[in-house]
Amino acid sequence: MSSEKVSWKVLDEDEPLLTVPDYAERLNLPVTRVYDLIGEHKLIVVVKDGVKMIPEAFLSAKGTTNKFVPGCIALLSDGGYSDEEIFQYLFTEDSSLPGRPIDALHGHLAREVMRRAQAAAL
Repeated sequence: MSSEKVSWKVLDEDEPLLTVPDYAERLNLPVTRVYDLIGEHKLIVVVKDGVKMIPEAFLSAKGTTNKFVPGCIALLSDGGYSDEEIFQYLFTEDSSLPGRPIDALHGHLAREVMRRAQAAAL
């Protein structure tokens, strides 16, 4: 389990972020359950002005956490990536996808992103 603090500056300035309570509200879950997901390293957070924030891009169109996000976090984390490096991997443009891996996780390229995460973690 990671307890590192990642600055929100690892992401683009205009990346939409949600506080943990706001994320919990969007999922219709108790805030404590979202903190559990963070503690279990199924979600990772950035810190902005001392507040833990979750990228809105982790949410699916259905209002749930995108089903590939926890798996991608686990693959990269198990491969030795820090939370900051995971954010960089997910939110950095990749012309071979094309686009950002986090956006590809919401479409038909999700399995390709997972395959690449697994390969990168080796």
